[in-house]
Amino acid sequence: MSVGATFGGVTELLRGRPRHPVGADGRMALSDHFRELRARLIRSALVWIVLFIVALCFYNDLLKVVAHPFYVANEKLGNDVDTELVFTGVTKALMVQFKLCGVVSLIAASPYWLLQIWGFLMPALHAHERKWSRIFGAIAGPLFLIGVGVGYWVLPKGIQVLVGFTPLDAKSLIEFGDFFDFELRMLLVFGIAFEIPLFVVMLNLAGIVSGERLGKSRPWIVIGTMVFAAVATPSTDPFSMLMLAIPMLILFGVAEVIARFVDRTRGRRKHSTEQWDDDELSPL
Repeated sequence: MSVGATFGGVTELLRGRPRHPVGADGRMALSDHFRELRARLIRSALVWIVLFIVALCFYNDLLKVVAHPFYVANEKLGNDVDTELVFTGVTKALMVQFKLCGVVSLIAASPYWLLQIWGFLMPALHAHERKWSRIFGAIAGPLFLIGVGVGYWVLPKGIQVLVGFTPLDAKSLIEFGDFFDFELRMLLVFGIAFEIPLFVVMLNLAGIVSGERLGKSRPWIVIGTMVFAAVATPSTDPFSMLMLAIPMLILFGVAEVIARFVDRTRGRRKHSTEQWDDDELSPL
């Protein structure tokens, strides 16, 4: 097999072009859909591998960013607790390096692989569905990043409280791999929590939840948000809980306002279309 034929086969594999002609109804054969999906997955994997290699080159800088909340908490603890980040085991440092660079490269590649998912699903959506998906996609991403930023800012306080339970005559040795898992869970909790009000708006647009129902359930929403924030934040201090609960309550308030506006618009539209029965003659 010649080099040109091999290169052409790889190019076709990455492009995922349909081998069967597209019909007049705009449909493709099932095999072509799988071929397109395979091509998009391969391209996304290649982008992730490239970014993973780049992340390995900046591993020491990434390590400082991850460990920064711990050192901030350690400074606030002062001489009260003797604590230190350590690696246990022969292969633990290598595994942490691969895991950290893998997560960072996956996040860095998210705009590309999310675009690939969108490109694969877009032909199956109607025009209005594409419109709303673009709007929610533009809002969901920044909301998640804001939640992650708030979680990263709150994290030192939570670490300070948790490490503060160490007895005075003991030294707290924190394994870096466990610390990174803890930090990752915290950031994911804050990021996902900021998305919940957006899902409430989606439920309202789908006709499942009304703005009036949200208003009547407001006291229970406040209580549920406080309970969720208390359970989701592993530290026992009220600061971390409030830093998660207050933005969520504000976003829930915005979601209720949007839901009421949508319901009012939907009611006017329904009234204008239902003022005449099907068998009733209009004045014209």
